[in-house]
Amino acid sequence: NNTPVLTEEKELFIDNGGEMNFLIEGDNLASLKLLEKTHRGSIDLIYIDPPYNTGIKDFIYDDDYVDKEDGFKHSKWVSFMTKRLEIARKLLTEEGVIFIQISDIELAQLRLLCDSTFGEDNFLNIISVNMKNIAGASGGGEDKKFKKNCEYILIYAKNSQNDCFNLLDIEGKDAAKFKNPDNDPRGPWVSSDFTAQGWRPNQMYEITTPSGIKMLPPEGRCWRHLESVYKELLAEGRLWFGADGCGVPRKKTYLNEREGKGTWTWWTNTEVRHTQEATQEVAAILGKAVFDYPKPVRLLQRIFKLAASPNSIILDSFAGSGTTAHAVLNMNKADGGHRKFILVEMMDYADSITAERVKRVIRGYGEGKNAVEGTGGNFSFYDLGEPLLVGDCLNEAVAPEKIREYIWFMETKQPYAP
Repeated sequence: NNTPVLTEEKELFIDNGGEMNFLIEGDNLASLKLLEKTHRGSIDLIYIDPPYNTGIKDFIYDDDYVDKEDGFKHSKWVSFMTKRLEIARKLLTEEGVIFIQISDIELAQLRLLCDSTFGEDNFLNIISVNMKNIAGASGGGEDKKFKKNCEYILIYAKNSQNDCFNLLDIEGKDAAKFKNPDNDPRGPWVSSDFTAQGWRPNQMYEITTPSGIKMLPPEGRCWRHLESVYKELLAEGRLWFGADGCGVPRKKTYLNEREGKGTWTWWTNTEVRHTQEATQEVAAILGKAVFDYPKPVRLLQRIFKLAASPNSIILDSFAGSGTTAHAVLNMNKADGGHRKFILVEMMDYADSITAERVKRVIRGYGEGKNAVEGTGGNFSFYDLGEPLLVGDCLNEAVAPEKIREYIWFMETKQPYAP
């Protein structure tokens, strides 16, 4: 009966056709309870970057900031997160996953809490992310001898028995490792050792290089494959004997035959960028640096490539500067996908920073040589308003038009269009 009514801000509405992305401004827990009614079992991926509980006015509990000297600061943080994670689990599809980014302050508590909420068997991994290109702890405080420059992302599945991850694209430095010195018509390739450790009688055959040199495996090793396989690879041009044709053979693997690559659990800032670059990203869009410690777009894009599909619904209930939306819009533009984002932000910058960033990314921003083309896409902004019911009666403070909008949204998950 306390379900609040959503009030749409018409001036922030962007409709370019297709499914609607939206941002809810209002109490975080109340928003999640509303989404539990509309999107239970529908969210494919959740990414959250909750308060780190640094004691520097980053976390409010019972209407007051929790400071460093509070003897109950950890238990308050766990209490704050518990209800939100319980709802998050209900929102996930059976194949869904949640990524939670955190610092070392609450890492231990978060791991235990998630084990309890999602189940130990559904823990998938912890990613260590190099978030700074200079020494210093994200969220403040550093030791002169141990310089902190990483944060952590805990990953849990709704059901770990399901296949939750995709291979990442081979690009950048990884793609650059593939060369084509012999102009192979199959394109760039990398080579791997054709020998193996040990002695196997049926893998000790003699081979002849293109230059006419006869050779056996190096001492203490054998050829990696049987002679019949060697002959097939040779006939197909899949062996490399060096530019002069005199070397020990190496087996070719072609770039166009690779489906992708796995990922390590250590992500460097050369791969996913860092906080300083994320600050510059926000400044380039909004005209100045207006947000502390935003997350880089490239980090969120890697997460979504790893665990989402082109049609996924992605939720960020601690939306902050709106990086999740930016990443989703970028990816949809790049590959023609139909990913949708749902954002929740309770702070007073939800319209001036979060929503404004989304609008400018959709429509384009910057001028001259710094102009960035818009991604396109749709966007709707809602305020979390009065409860629909008071007791068993309709709340007279809620206008009939708002009731119609609420019912429409609850039934269609789309903005009301009379």
